[in-house]
Amino acid sequence: MASSIGNEKSVNPVLRISQLDALELNKALEQLVWSQFTSCFHGFKPGVLAHFEPEVKAFLCLILWKFTIYSQNATVGQAILNIRYKNNLAQTEKYQPLSKHQKLWYLIFTVGGRWLEERCYDLFSNRQQQSFCKIKSYISFGSGLLKLCGLLNFLIFLRKGTFATLTERILGIRSVFCKPQSVRQIGFEYMNRELLWHGFAEFLIYLLPLINVQKLKLKISSWCLPIAGLSNSENTLAAHCRECSLCGEWPTMPHTIGCPHVFCYYCIKSNFLFDMYFTCPKCGSEVHSLQPLKYKIEMTELHV
Repeated sequence: MASSIGNEKSVNPVLRISQLDALELNKALEQLVWSQFTSCFHGFKPGVLAHFEPEVKAFLCLILWKFTIYSQNATVGQAILNIRYKNNLAQTEKYQPLSKHQKLWYLIFTVGGRWLEERCYDLFSNRQQQSFCKIKSYISFGSGLLKLCGLLNFLIFLRKGTFATLTERILGIRSVFCKPQSVRQIGFEYMNRELLWHGFAEFLIYLLPLINVQKLKLKISSWCLPIAGLSNSENTLAAHCRECSLCGEWPTMPHTIGCPHVFCYYCIKSNFLFDMYFTCPKCGSEVHSLQPLKYKIEMTELHV
C-alpha cells in the first residue's frame, strides 16, 4: 500500500500554480456574477443596492456554495482545473468527500466572515456606547489577526504546497486531482519565438523615437533624384516658382531657403520647426535663411 500511495503522489501531484489559478478563477466568477446582477438594476434609482450590498453579495455566494462546494465538493475554479476538495482528516488513503460540518463551516468562514467584515462598520458606526466601540475594536483586531495568519499560511503553502488558504488548513480539507494527470510535455520552441519577438518589438519601440524619419526620407529622396545636369530653365527661379518642392502644388506664399527651389511658407516652416537640420529634398541644401520670394510671375505664365 505504501508503494501505491507513493505512485499516486508521484502521478497526481497538486501543483501550487493550479491551486492559485483556482482561487483566481473563483474571484473572477464572483465579480462576473455580481456585475451581471447589478446590470439588472441599471434602470432603477442610483444607489438602490447600496444599503443591502453585503447581504446581496452573501446571498449570491450562498447560491454559488450550494451548487459547488455542497453538491460537487469543488469550487468552479477547481472544477475547471480538474481539482476537488478531499477530507484530509479521514484516516484512509482513499478519496473521502467533505462532511456536512466541513461544508457548513466553509460557508461560515468564507461567506459569513466576509459579510461581517463588510457590515461591521455600518453596525457600529452610529453607536457611541462604550460597549459597541469595544466590540468594533475587537472585530477589527480579529480581522487583522486573521489576515496575518493568512499571510503566514500562504508562506507555508509556498514551501509545502498543501493548504492554499487558512480556511482549508483549519477545516482540514485539501485539494486533490479528480482524475490521473498525464505527463505534461512543454514545448519551448513557441515560447522562444514569442520571447524573441517581444524582445525585438521592445527594442524597436525604444529605437524608433530616436530616428528622425523625416530627415532620413528627405536625405534618401535627395540622393535618388538627379542633382547634376539641370537645365538653365530649371535653374531659373521663375521655373521653380510653379511648383513647391515639398507638396508639388502651386506654392502658397512662396519662400526660399537660399537654393534655387521654392516652397510654400507653411510647408517649409512646419518642416523646419520639426527638424532644425532640414535640407532641401531636391538639392540637399541646408536652410540658411527663410525669405519670401520677391520674384513675380506674370499671370500669362500660368497658361504656358
